[in-house]
This record gives sequence, C-alpha cells and structure tokens, in this order.
Amino acid sequence: MSEPDISRALRRIAHEVVEHNKGADDLLLLGIPTRGVELARRLAALLHDVEGARVPVGELDITMFRDDLRHQPTRAPLPTRIPPEGVDDRVVVLVDDVLYSGRTIRAALDALSDLGRPRAVRLAVLVDRGHRELPIRADHVGKNLPTSHTERVMVRLAGVDESGDSVSIAVGETRAGRPSAPEGGTR
Repeated sequence: MSEPDISRALRRIAHEVVEHNKGADDLLLLGIPTRGVELARRLAALLHDVEGARVPVGELDITMFRDDLRHQPTRAPLPTRIPPEGVDDRVVVLVDDVLYSGRTIRAALDALSDLGRPRAVRLAVLVDRGHRELPIRADHVGKNLPTSHTERVMVRLAGVDESGDSVSIAVGETRAGRPSAPEGGTR
C-alpha cells in the first residue's frame, strides 16, 4: 500500500466507524503502541473532518498482558494513557496496524478490562493478514492482505518511522514453523 492507499483506507474506516456508531458520540479511540497510536490519531482527525466532533484518543499498552512474553524479545512497557473521560459506558475502538493471530487484541481486551467497562468494544485495523489463532475479527479493515506464514507485513508510518507511509510484504524467517518475532512494524 502506498501513502494514498493508506489515506483512503483510513478515510473509509472513519466513515464506517461513524456509520456503525450513528455518529461520533461516546467514541473513544485507543491505539495499541506503536503504530496503532499514530493510526488512532489520524482516525480522530478524520472523524473530526467527517462529523465535526473531537473524538478522544488514548494509548493502551498491552505488554504485560501478552501470553507470549517468554517467546518474545524483552520490551519495556509503554505508558497507557486514557483520556479523562475514561472508558466506562463509552464505545471504545481499539486501533492497531496489523491483525494476525489475534493474540495482541486478546491482550488489549484484558488490559482494557482493568480500566473499566466500555459499553462496546470494536476493532479497527489497517491490515488484516489472516491466520487467526483466536476467534477475533476486526470490525473495520483498511485492507485484507492474504499472506503465508513465511511472509511478514511491514507497516511504515510517517511520524513513527523514518520513511513515509507504506505497507509491504516480505518473506520472513521462521522459527519452528512460525514467523519471526515482530519488530519495528512487522508481523
């Protein structure tokens, strides 16, 4: 995906979120670090363009809620930042760059349950690459990219990465039949 492709996908997601929610009332966007936070900020700006409403944006770190900590490289937890409105009785849209096994989203749901009780939780992702290990699906998808287990989806976003916006697929190395650990926007 090129920069214009990503921009179009995010605009489409913004319109879908508004349509599904029947407006922007009670919405809260929570980005999953690192690139999910940048995508959540961009979606909030697009929602403002579409609805004229300011949608609060937060960051939800899931590091300590992952079930694969012993298999992943050590990563310091990042701060979780929740807007003052909190999550209770809000429609929370979790935002991430790539949906793969579903384990990141499971961890995000666990982390979210520690923060309060949203009225509803939805998921918006830039890329859905398939290969789910858990029964999780995105409500809003920018692009479905069928991949093999040996391929990696690499997301680059201006503001996070040195290069501009792009999504590409590369052949990755595997360990015991699984893709190598995601690093720097690859899954």
